[in-house]
Amino acid sequence: MVSAPATRESGYRLLVRTYQEALYWRARQLVGSHEDADDVLQEALVKACRGLSGFQGEARLSTWLYRIVTNEALTWLRKRKRRIGNGGSLMEEDSAASLEADSYVGPGEAERLLAESLATLPDRQAQVFRLRYYEELSYEELSARLGVSVGALKASYHHAAKKIEAYIRQQSG
Repeated sequence: MVSAPATRESGYRLLVRTYQEALYWRARQLVGSHEDADDVLQEALVKACRGLSGFQGEARLSTWLYRIVTNEALTWLRKRKRRIGNGGSLMEEDSAASLEADSYVGPGEAERLLAESLATLPDRQAQVFRLRYYEELSYEELSARLGVSVGALKASYHHAAKKIEAYIRQQSG
């Protein structure tokens, strides 16, 4: 549908209509705020549409799209860290504050502490934790989406969970 010029535009529209919401929530989990997720989604959809003619079909289309959104979100987070500086504390405070003030996140103390703790994690650990905890993906599904071995994913999740637990204990105690 996207290879023929006459149907290319309708194919792109169908792709966006079909996957936009799921991809938005994927970006949202990674970057935190609505505005940032919209920016990441926009860039990812442009890249997906440009690269769609080269899609080989070796993975499911949804897996390929999730990978593009994930890569775009990680690139966005790295750029943001560079802009803010090496300390990262401003980013962590800003991210936690935006999650706390956001209408999509509940006002409870547990949600606030979890959001704050996630903002302190390295990008990969936060990403793996969010996918495993919120989307309840198996390690095999995570491996297919992220292109990372199951063992590395298990280690990332374990380290993230320990850091989150320590952060919450420190803040609560």
